[in-house]
Amino acid sequence: MPMDAGVIIVGGGQGGFQAAASLREEGYAGPVTLVGAEPVSPYQRPPLSKGFLTGKTPQAQLPLRPDAFYEERGIEWLAGERVTGIDRVARRVTLASGARRAYDHLVLATGAVPRMPRSPGAELEGVQALRTLADAQLLKQRLGQAHRVVVVGAGFIGLEIAVASRELGLEVEVVEFAQRALQRSVSADAAAFLSVALQARGVRFHFSTGAEAFLGEAGRVCAVQTHRGDVLPADVVVIGVGVEPDDALARESGLSVQGGVLVDDYLLTSDPAISALGDCARFPAADGAPPIRIESVQNAVDQARCIAARVVGRPVRYRKVAWFWSDQGQNRLQIAGVADPADASVLRGSIADGKFSVLRFRGDRLTAIESVNSAADHMAARKLLAAGIAVTPEQAADASVKLASLVAMAA
Repeated sequence: MPMDAGVIIVGGGQGGFQAAASLREEGYAGPVTLVGAEPVSPYQRPPLSKGFLTGKTPQAQLPLRPDAFYEERGIEWLAGERVTGIDRVARRVTLASGARRAYDHLVLATGAVPRMPRSPGAELEGVQALRTLADAQLLKQRLGQAHRVVVVGAGFIGLEIAVASRELGLEVEVVEFAQRALQRSVSADAAAFLSVALQARGVRFHFSTGAEAFLGEAGRVCAVQTHRGDVLPADVVVIGVGVEPDDALARESGLSVQGGVLVDDYLLTSDPAISALGDCARFPAADGAPPIRIESVQNAVDQARCIAARVVGRPVRYRKVAWFWSDQGQNRLQIAGVADPADASVLRGSIADGKFSVLRFRGDRLTAIESVNSAADHMAARKLLAAGIAVTPEQAADASVKLASLVAMAA
C-alpha cells in the first residue's frame, strides 16, 4: 500500500497502542500516528479497578511503555487530541484542534463508554463510573474520604471495585438488577463461589433490584434508593452496569454499525481503507453465529496484531480464542472461550476446595471453560479451544482426566 500519508490510529487504549507497536514490529515504514483523547500516554486499564485503588499499583507502573518508546520507533503520539470527523473520499480526518490529517489506512480503536443510569440524582457529586485513569484518580480520592460505598452492578468491574473498597476498610453494598452476580458472563457455580467469597469479606448484595434514585444533600450523593424501596447510605456510588461501544465516529462517517462497528474476518469495515478493533468492533464469530463484540484486553491486542499484519501484506483471518481474567481478592477467575448464558455447565473439581473449573457446552460442543484458582486448567482450555479438540461432558466432569492430557493426545 502507499506509504505517503501512513496509518492513523484513533484511540490511545491498549488496542490502539498495540496497533502502532505491531506496525513497526511488522516492518511498516510509513508514518504512524496514534491519536488519544487522554492527556497521558497509553497505560494498563485492568489495575484501575484493583491495585491502583488500594495503592498496591502506583501510577508510575501503569504506562505500557516509557515516552521514549514512541520517539525511538517513529510513532507520532497526539495526546489530549480527538478525531472529530472522517472524510472517507479524501481519506482525511479532522482533529478537535482543527487540524486535518491524511491517511492511507485508518484504524478505529475507540473502545467503549460506560452506560450511565437515567435515574434521578445520577448527576450528583460522588456518583461516577470507572473507565479512564482520570476516573480512577477521582474514585481513589473519593474512597479515601468515604466510609460507605454502593456499587450499582455486579459485573466484573463492580465486584473488583467492591473487593478493593473492602480492602480499604469501607462498608460496601452491591445493587444488581439480575438475580445473581455475573449473570450474563459466567456460570451459576462460578458466580456463586465468588459472591460467597465477597460476602465473607463483608460485601452485602441486593439482587433483583436496581437503583430507583440517587439521593443527595447539598449537591452530593448521600444514599441510593432501590426499586424495592430500600435506602442504602452512601458517600460514594460507583456505576458498573456495562458499557456501550464508542461507534459514533464510525456511524457519522457512514460506516456499517450495529451495536459496534461491523468488520469482516480481516477486521476491515465497510470501507476497505478503515479497520476497527477492540471494544468498539463487532466481528464474525468463528462458529458461524451472529457477529460478536468482546470486551477484553487480549481481544484488542490480538486484533491489533492481525490488522498490522494485513497492512504490510500478510492478511490472516482473525480466529483467536478469547480469554479473560478477573482478580477478586485472593481469587482469580480465568475464562477461555465465549459461552452463551443458556450453555450447559459441567463442574470439574471441588467448589469447597476453592479450586475448580466449569466447562460450558452448547449441545456436545465445548464453548468455554471458566477456571477459578486453576491456572493449569485455563492454559489447557485455551489450547483445547484453539485446536478445536473435542471434549465430552463425561471427560469434563472426571477430574482424573487432565485437560492437558487431552491436548497432548490430540497432538
